[in-house]
This record gives sequence, structure tokens and C-alpha cells, in this order.
Amino acid sequence: MLRFCLHYGIHFILPVIIGLFFYKEHRLKIILILLAGIILDLDHLWADPIFDSNRCSINFHTLHMYWAIAGYFLLLFFQKTRVFGIAFLIHILADTVDCYLM
Repeated sequence: MLRFCLHYGIHFILPVIIGLFFYKEHRLKIILILLAGIILDLDHLWADPIFDSNRCSINFHTLHMYWAIAGYFLLLFFQKTRVFGIAFLIHILADTVDCYLM
């Protein structure tokens, strides 16, 4: 239960907290972008089985590989892409926590 709560809490509650506290002027837009970071899970569609609760996504799925994560960090350095980088890294954080709690 702890694993489930932390994983989905990071996916869905952390973006709201970040949007509310750090992006007050455009909070709704930012929160929606941060929540949209879940789109990284599209790469699960290429896996067999699509969902496996005992599989660590990090470095298994295409958009969860180390080279992709490095790209998400690079997005932080540019103002126009920073929010997307944060969104993707929140997603990676949630999946990393999930892997450690397996």
C-alpha cells in the first residue's frame, strides 16, 4: 500500500504542490503540464506484458532509459522547456521510488 501511495502521490499530488507553490501566476497551466508528464508511460505499450507490477520501468522502457533521463535534465537549462523537464523528472522520480520499494 505504501508503494502504491508514494508512486501515485508523486505522479499526481507532487505536480499540484509544485504548481501551487512555485508557479502562482500560471498555476493551472503549469499543473496541467506537470500532470501531463504521465505521457511518458506510452512506452509501456511496446512492452509485453504492457503492465507488470513487478517490473522496474527505469532503463527498461524506451522513455525511461538513462539516455532519455539525461535529456530530461537538459530541458531544465532552457526556460521554454524547463516545465516539461520538471514534468518528466517527476515521472522518473515516481518510477524510481517504485523500483526501490519493490
